[in-house]
Amino acid sequence: MYTKKRNELLAQVVIKGLESRNMTGYYAEDKEAALKTALSLIPEGCSVTMGGAMSAREIGLTDALKSGNYNFIDRDNFEDKRAAMLAAYDADVFLTGTNAMTDDGILVNIDGNANRVSAIAQGPKKVIVIAGMNKVCGDIDEAMKRARNVAAPINAQRFNLSTPCAKTGKCMDCKSPDTICCQFLITRYSKHKDRIHVILVNDSLGF
Repeated sequence: MYTKKRNELLAQVVIKGLESRNMTGYYAEDKEAALKTALSLIPEGCSVTMGGAMSAREIGLTDALKSGNYNFIDRDNFEDKRAAMLAAYDADVFLTGTNAMTDDGILVNIDGNANRVSAIAQGPKKVIVIAGMNKVCGDIDEAMKRARNVAAPINAQRFNLSTPCAKTGKCMDCKSPDTICCQFLITRYSKHKDRIHVILVNDSLGF
């Protein structure tokens, strides 16, 4: 009960921070509410694609898009992975999670191939970020540490990569051929209003 109340209050702080950065924030009290909010932002018939977006999977959004009236570009089912990634830049909607974010609305993301961070920065008409409240940090330094020492090692293990962080569980600032910390994106302001939408979920989602 107390965690939920804390998350509700903190989410309002984050939403105000997002608004000051020309982004739109929403608070969802659970996964079902998050799914409902996300679908309200995605018109039927539009083209939708995504990055890794474990959070979108966890709230049931990818399954809903696959079974609904949407042009869902599922890169996992594309023979040409590069073509699927490039399609994201002209999509109506791009779905993503975030590795971390500050409580005043700055998004922090790290990427290997850069398809995810580049699509957040430019291309798709609308970006929908699904973020559990576990991603909220006090400042950029804390958010960067979370991205490098929590998200990156887990993702390296998930993809069975041979990186120092996969073996130690912490960032070693490596230059391994398998490194996934190639590109860093700090989104502190959206140049285009109504482009970036962040759904904060009262749950622990993603990595």
